[in-house]
Amino acid sequence: MTYDPKHRPQSQRAEQREIVHRPKLMNSSAARSGQSDIAIESILESSTSWHEVTTHATGPAGILPLSAEMLLTQPSGNLFGLSQNAGMGWEPSRLLDPEFLILSTHGGLRSEDGRPIALGLHTGHWEVGLLVAEAARELKSLRAVPFAATCTDPCDGRTQGTTGMMDSLPFRNDAAMVLRRLMRSLPTGKGVLGVATCDKGLPAMMMALASAGPLPAVLVPGGVTLLPESGEDAGKVQTIGARFAQQQITLEYAAEVGCRACASPGGGCQFLGTAATSQVIGEALGLSLPHTALAPSGQPIWLDAAKRSARTLRRLEQMGMGAKDVLTDGALRNAMVLHAAFGGSTNLLIHVPAIAFSAGLKRPTVNEWEAVNREIPRLVDALPNGPQGFATVQVFLAGGVPEVMLHLRDAGLLDTSVRTVSGETLDVCLDWWQQSERRNDVRNRLRELNDIDPEDVIMDPDRARARGLTSTVCFPTGNLAPEGSVIKSTAIDPSLVDENQVYRHRGPARVFITEADAVEAIKNGNIGHGDVIVLICGGPKGAGMQEIYQVTSALKALPHCKHVAVLTDARFSGVSTGACIGHISPEALAGGPIGKVREGDEIEIMIDRLNLVGKVNLVCDAECTFNFNEADRVLEQRAPRPDLRPHPDLPVDTRLWAAMVQASGGVWSGCVYDTDAIVMKLEQLS
Repeated sequence: MTYDPKHRPQSQRAEQREIVHRPKLMNSSAARSGQSDIAIESILESSTSWHEVTTHATGPAGILPLSAEMLLTQPSGNLFGLSQNAGMGWEPSRLLDPEFLILSTHGGLRSEDGRPIALGLHTGHWEVGLLVAEAARELKSLRAVPFAATCTDPCDGRTQGTTGMMDSLPFRNDAAMVLRRLMRSLPTGKGVLGVATCDKGLPAMMMALASAGPLPAVLVPGGVTLLPESGEDAGKVQTIGARFAQQQITLEYAAEVGCRACASPGGGCQFLGTAATSQVIGEALGLSLPHTALAPSGQPIWLDAAKRSARTLRRLEQMGMGAKDVLTDGALRNAMVLHAAFGGSTNLLIHVPAIAFSAGLKRPTVNEWEAVNREIPRLVDALPNGPQGFATVQVFLAGGVPEVMLHLRDAGLLDTSVRTVSGETLDVCLDWWQQSERRNDVRNRLRELNDIDPEDVIMDPDRARARGLTSTVCFPTGNLAPEGSVIKSTAIDPSLVDENQVYRHRGPARVFITEADAVEAIKNGNIGHGDVIVLICGGPKGAGMQEIYQVTSALKALPHCKHVAVLTDARFSGVSTGACIGHISPEALAGGPIGKVREGDEIEIMIDRLNLVGKVNLVCDAECTFNFNEADRVLEQRAPRPDLRPHPDLPVDTRLWAAMVQASGGVWSGCVYDTDAIVMKLEQLS
């Protein structure tokens, strides 16, 4: 049963009636005095009788299906594994059925009726256990033995503006390692099913599945949460603090919209941020079945995807088709093409190379990303890019990934010869989608539910061009970003772009070493019209390459701040908007010229949204004692700022991550751990 938030108060009261003893919470005065309202006796004493303790059990009935050959030739681990499987209650006569591992990022603990026993860290992993169960039941029905293991994930939304954000991107590598270790920990496994949803867990899962090689591997995207019937989406609601600070909203309004923004208990956010874009990329790579990305979490169509994914995993095993047969150079390019067509999160510029590296493929370069974004039209009108900004579940009902692929195939922009986890080519899958009842049904459902024409959500290239949709990602260079940077150019306010689709900005630098200082300046009204916020020491070495959505969301909430630009060596949330340039390389703490900018320096920015070129340059200092032609020489001679430093709360784990990814090629190579490169550098030091 799916949890219904409307029944929550009543169910909570019922839960309270069931509990006989509930210790009181410590009040503030008790906390200050070092006292507690929880009695020591309730901790030391137990109501459970020791007479109930036993030391032996009868054990499972039946016998292991062993043969003499197995006893003579198989590793002891394989044999003991059968004993453990029987001990966990599996029918002994079915112990030799093929074994499959289901990995997930499930978090939290739900009761059978869906009520929370322990919360997850986010809605994205709260319901994925239901997908695991559905897939496991299907595998069992197909005479297979399912195993389930989990490595849960954090929430970027929950850690925005906190020290937890410094663990966000490093966590992806840790999780991918754990998931790969879990895969190897079932040496008798015949394939792996990955179930994941959100910003770090899903890229980590794809990195793990990409390493499966000859083993079949299938991805089940965990879907999206629903929009509230009234209120704000999960992206906009994250600006309530900034808007309240500027007296744009009341406390009562903030409390009300904050309560209902996540309108259903499971799924990734309603906008095309990192979570939703990652689901699109998984399907574009061929790792997921057609039309499974962005499904509404908790609903029958979502559960059905898990069931069919388990079925295709069994089919792939029978066909002898592994992950290496799906993840090819053609599949990787298709993923880049879909990223451009959707206008996806810039964070995938980090994750796609990491997936490629895990699959043993060549990692895409900045030049290749640039070429794809120049060639591929944006076809999807989704939050936060607009122009209308439809929610991810509405994109799903408009046809999702396969609908976009139909337009790209018609334009000759897609490699449809690649194989997918269906076992067939992408061409076969798209032929099915074009004629399917499912396609007609979901598109009609969007019309019935929301009175939205699917053609307004997912467009052909001509319609998209007429609606003003432009390509999303641009990679500015210049004397402040000699190794490149990135901006989601569609996020720039259209009123700031001229008739040639060129954005120009020149203004004084306002330099900040920490995100907290920048946010405080914005909320207190200390950032003015035309300023250029320069937030440094946010890259891998400084703060784990944190997302700075607190900054961009605060700016979005202030009317005059559309005239403020942001430069940073950190990164942005996929829901960020504005003239925000991130990934500036080299980062300040790696000697990048961005770390030499002084308060009041004049900075000039140019972004050409049609030709996808851009520049970020220091043009003169506060007194204009030099001009643009001399700026390169001045920057070269300037010493780095004396206040450059890593964040004081930077975890030692993240420092280690930063050192390893720097040795592995850095940000533009996907922030991976390239073992060969790391070992070579260590040997050079010895």
